[in-house]
Amino acid sequence: MASEKDTLVIESADQMWRPNSRRDFLRLLGIGGSVVLLPSVFAACGSDDPMGPPGGGGGGGGGGGGAVSLNLSNDVGILNYAYALEQLEAGFYSAVLASSVFSSLSAEIREVMVDLRNHEVIHREFLARVLGPNAIPALGLNAATVATATANRDSILRTAEQFEDLGVSAYNGAGKYLTDVGNLLVAGKIVSVEARHAAAIRDIREALGAPGTSRFAGDDIINAQGLDVKLEPAAVLSRVAATNFVTTQISIGTNPSGTATADAPPPTSI
Repeated sequence: MASEKDTLVIESADQMWRPNSRRDFLRLLGIGGSVVLLPSVFAACGSDDPMGPPGGGGGGGGGGGGAVSLNLSNDVGILNYAYALEQLEAGFYSAVLASSVFSSLSAEIREVMVDLRNHEVIHREFLARVLGPNAIPALGLNAATVATATANRDSILRTAEQFEDLGVSAYNGAGKYLTDVGNLLVAGKIVSVEARHAAAIRDIREALGAPGTSRFAGDDIINAQGLDVKLEPAAVLSRVAATNFVTTQISIGTNPSGTATADAPPPTSI
């Protein structure tokens, strides 16, 4: 059982903005501790907006069904890019927990979905806190697409695997553009959690006999050099747009300041 020193209890979204909470969050990421989110955190996000509270808007563009243009030439823009992806994942898992199907899932799958929702909300709120007034606004979700993705167990798990694989490849592709070592450290810790998510979902789907799944890391997620696959931001955003999950148009206003490398993408079924 984890000790009190290994556990951080978050009682409200505002708590994520406090310096001592940030220090504890980073410490626990490093030692594998636990972060517990009380129900009040999610109540504060508002039941009508699964994406959570809007950001400050300094990253450009409007939330909801509007448009966001990302300046990826600096760390703020790269973190906003990550923030957009975390909004998407947090929104999806929040919708899973709110769906009529959730109560019919096995206890194991329900536990995993709750954990993943909590982690993604923590990631989202942490990035929002780091970005402050420079954060892009809250993104909008397509209710019809969300309803389809959460209509049954298999679609939930398939979508979860695709989002987690895409998230890992997105962090892998964008990390090299970060210039602040502290930001790179945080991104590295977050992507390691996302990879654990992907592995957990693959285990569940393999045990259920889903076609094409394997617990072993195949060439869909590991390249010829034995490394995780990666995608450049433009390719990731193209895939996000293709899912029709987000009603906000996300574009790249300024490309990253660095040399793009060849993409080694996750499966294209997303």
